[in-house]
Amino acid sequence: MKNVRRQLLPWLITAGALGYVFGYAIDWAAIPAATERANLPLFIGITVFDKIAFFLFWGLIQAGVIRKFIERVPVRDVLQVKGGAELVRTVNNGLADAAFLYGLSLLVPGRLAAVVMASTIPFACHFGVLLLQATVSLWLLPGGVSENTDVATAVALGWSLVATSLIAGHFGVWRRLISTLGLGTWVGRVRLREVLPFVGWFVLFAVFDVTIQGLASRSFGVPISWLALTARLPILYVAISIPSLGNFGTREIAWANLFEGYGEDAALYAFALWTNVIFLVMHALIGALFFSRAITLVRGVRQARQEGEEIRRPLLRDAADR
Repeated sequence: MKNVRRQLLPWLITAGALGYVFGYAIDWAAIPAATERANLPLFIGITVFDKIAFFLFWGLIQAGVIRKFIERVPVRDVLQVKGGAELVRTVNNGLADAAFLYGLSLLVPGRLAAVVMASTIPFACHFGVLLLQATVSLWLLPGGVSENTDVATAVALGWSLVATSLIAGHFGVWRRLISTLGLGTWVGRVRLREVLPFVGWFVLFAVFDVTIQGLASRSFGVPISWLALTARLPILYVAISIPSLGNFGTREIAWANLFEGYGEDAALYAFALWTNVIFLVMHALIGALFFSRAITLVRGVRQARQEGEEIRRPLLRDAADR
């Protein structure tokens, strides 16, 4: 019964968010007017570019982590599996990440190590950069802590999580967990100086993210200040990590509340709604482009492992390689 409740909870959250946004929060009569004021061709172009850049950045980072610490698996193999998983992202981000990590575990011999490495190091780097981004921005925002309680609360929770993690490490919790999972070998190979370049890439990505979101919002007629974007985009990431159907409901609620005052409610909801629609289409297109190749690749790897054969690289070749 406990497992059933755990599985149902994300869908209950989704149903509540969708019901609130589409049945109550959005003034559907005002959405067409808000959309007409936008420069739609520019907005669509920026949002499509944003999705492609986001997909490539994360795919290359995750491939880089695997190649650095586990095995020099071809980058194209990682991108093909990640691209195939994008088709699942039309339904849910968590399911898509699980599909990608499962496919990745079949590509690399140290299966558990590969999954843990590909998820933990990029996540930790991204989390650290976002936390520092929000922390610095908090002290620069007009009104400081007292008038930006949402950012202050997020920053406090973030640093509390860091402190809890450090305390757990001090008492050997992480060491025991790593030993239990049999991951001590690869963890011992990881050095901070080897992780720092990935942190640097996430710093550049944070600059890109603020820039692209600022340009997208302005093309929609919602001129959100650059500082507000810098401070609150980390909170948006937390919000859209809540299980939902294609981020519908959660993105609209988060965007409208985080950037209240920078535009009419209808414009804020319309911006988030159209962003979700475009991302949904892009997930489907990227997934359709890579899905068959990803399945062929994973099946080939699995069959080779079952038959005890050496896995030839690459298993898939472009026509131009012939």
